[in-house]
This record gives sequence, C-alpha cells and structure tokens, in this order.
Amino acid sequence: PLSFSFHQITHVVSEPVTYFNRHTEKVETEQIYGEKPMRWVYETVLGRLALWALVRRTFFSRWYGWRMRRPGSRARINPFIAKYGLDPREFAEEVGSFRSFDDFFSRRLNPAARPLAEGDEVAVFPADGRHLGFSDASAVKQIYAKGQVFDLPSLLGDTALAEKYRHGAIICSRLCPVDYHRFHFPAAGIPAEAHLLNGWLYSVNPVALRMNAGYLWENKRQRLILKTKEWGDIAILVIGATNVGSTTFTYHAGNHVSKGEEMGYFSFGGSFMVTLFEPGKIQLANDLLRESANGRELYARMGSILGRKVESA
Repeated sequence: PLSFSFHQITHVVSEPVTYFNRHTEKVETEQIYGEKPMRWVYETVLGRLALWALVRRTFFSRWYGWRMRRPGSRARINPFIAKYGLDPREFAEEVGSFRSFDDFFSRRLNPAARPLAEGDEVAVFPADGRHLGFSDASAVKQIYAKGQVFDLPSLLGDTALAEKYRHGAIICSRLCPVDYHRFHFPAAGIPAEAHLLNGWLYSVNPVALRMNAGYLWENKRQRLILKTKEWGDIAILVIGATNVGSTTFTYHAGNHVSKGEEMGYFSFGGSFMVTLFEPGKIQLANDLLRESANGRELYARMGSILGRKVESA
C-alpha cells in the first residue's frame, strides 16, 4: 500500500542496518548493495511514488534480471567480489567460468565451505543470511520495527495452515545480494510440491521492512511443506523481492531429501525465507533467540545450528 506518514519516513532515514555475526561473535554493520537508490525509494515521498508505480512491479525486476544475464554483466563480478570481501576459494567453479553476473550470483559452493551440524536432533539454517527467530509466532511484538506483527494467514495464504503454526516457532532468513543464494532443507524428510502465492516484488531489506513488514506477505512467494520424522510438518516459504528475476527449485517433490540438501536458488537480487515449526517441536538456538529479542538479526551460514528437537515428556 502507498499509505505512509512524513514521520515514518524521517524516523528511519539513514539508520544503519546492524546484525550480530555468529561466526565472528561481533556486531557488524551491513554493506547494503544499492543503498542510495534503495533509501531514496523507501525513505522519500517521491521515491515511494516510484515504488508504487514502477519498482514493485514484476516487469521492473524482469528487466533488471535480463540485464544481469547479459554477457556484458560479467564485468561486474570481480569488482563485486573485491568490494564485499567474498572468498573465491569457496566457489565450486572458477570465477572466470561464469557467463554472466546472474550466473555468478546463483553460484554453487564447495561442500566443505558449508559444513552441516550433525545429528538427527539438530535442524540447520536453510540459507546464508541474517535471521530472526521466535519460539511462538503469536507472541511476536515487533519485526523490524515496534508494533509490527506477523499476519500468518496472509503470509501462508491459508487460514487453517496459519492456525496450525500460530503458536509454533518462526524463523525469518534474509538473504542479501552479497550472500550465497542457494537454499537448502533444514532437516531430512519428504517435501511436497511448491505452491505459488502471487504478489508484488518489494525489497526485503530492513530499510523497507522497517516501513512495512507486510511486504513479506504482499510479495510473490512459494509455499511448501516438508514432512519429517523428528519435527512433524515444517512449513517453508520462499519469498522473492525487487530485482529477483525468478526462484528455481531443484528438488523433486515426493522424494526423500537429506538435511542440507539443495532445495533451489534465487536469481539476482535480495530474497527471503520463512521457516515454521509446529508448536513444541524445536528449541531454537540461544543466540538466535537472544538477538531476536533485542530486535537485531543474527548472521549465520547455511548448515549451522538452527535449533534442537524438543524431547517428549
């Protein structure tokens, strides 16, 4: 929606985006790809008009994605690696082998670059990113800004499903353009086919979500259920965003998958995942709960511990 106030805009202008990095144990400030134009779009009156008329629409992201698939976009790869401190030793292919920037963006990694936390009683983060996690979705009082709560029926596109997960754990995983953009299964099980919920393509950076967390359930997204032995039914939402040309799934519905097995990948742009566990199934990691309670995201890589199974009494 276009509704907003001048106070909302001036209140969030230039606030840095910080997160706690699990792997360095430090609070870090995010380097936002395309920060100036993003802040103009979401933090100014004229920018919000451009958002409503152009930026959120599918054709805009398709056009930008087309540019990133052109051979000439390869010239962006090395400067991007240098600016954001990526480690090419993690890549499964040589940098020179990428045909376009989008090809580089959806790159695979060497398996050793993302070791999996072991044990059937352990679930793992499905993607590299900045995460928020809450033990009870119905008790969340703020997401990205005070007073914003989850609208589960809108997010899931199904009232009965929303009721099933209303008191369950919810994990938000935000992938920045600088992140590894393949996503994986958090546990072993049998996945159903993904169900498309059509929508707009707003940004999912906190610059935008501080204004309106509802972008998460207004955006185009895919929903699937992973049936598991240890965790019950895990609901997974894969959410696109501005400049994401497409989401591609690489798993086969109905076939058993292992924990950490690839589920799919995002094409160019930032993107988002939401993972929902049924009530009483998982005890989320302490650092995830601590940072989320303080309104700050936790950076963690795919394969590291998301939480542990709650043992039955």
